[in-house]
Amino acid sequence: MTKPLLTTLLFAAAALHAETPASANPATAALGDWRTGIGAIVRIAPCNATPSSPDLCLHIVKLSPNPPQLLDVHNPDPTLRNRNLVCMLIGSGFHQTDPDRLGAGHLYDPISGHTYRGYIAPTDPNTLKLRGYVLFTLFGRTETWHRVPPVPVCK
Repeated sequence: MTKPLLTTLLFAAAALHAETPASANPATAALGDWRTGIGAIVRIAPCNATPSSPDLCLHIVKLSPNPPQLLDVHNPDPTLRNRNLVCMLIGSGFHQTDPDRLGAGHLYDPISGHTYRGYIAPTDPNTLKLRGYVLFTLFGRTETWHRVPPVPVCK
């Protein structure tokens, strides 16, 4: 490889790295309310009441206008199938695993009743990619969520 080509590649790599989200901390960038692919609103917030907790959790705070269901009818535990989806915890344990994303979390999909491993990657201040997968990230699905103004808190 010639020296000018190597220099060009190094500058291109630096430029790509510089275009990462403005927030250097994906945990801070992910906080807030987000519209999912089906139109529900999910809040990402610290799992514990203490702000020093590194883990983030996800709660459904509003269902889509025409939700596929109102209750957790597909839960593998029959005793939980009458739970209302609003205010339900659907993600937990997310924390910064590398400079660009939150990982090591678990996601519950109330539409299927399955729980997946997952990660969250903010792409800009108003967009994030959330990926749920089984075993390896290759075996999964990615959704793009968009930031929305805060909605009233669940009770």
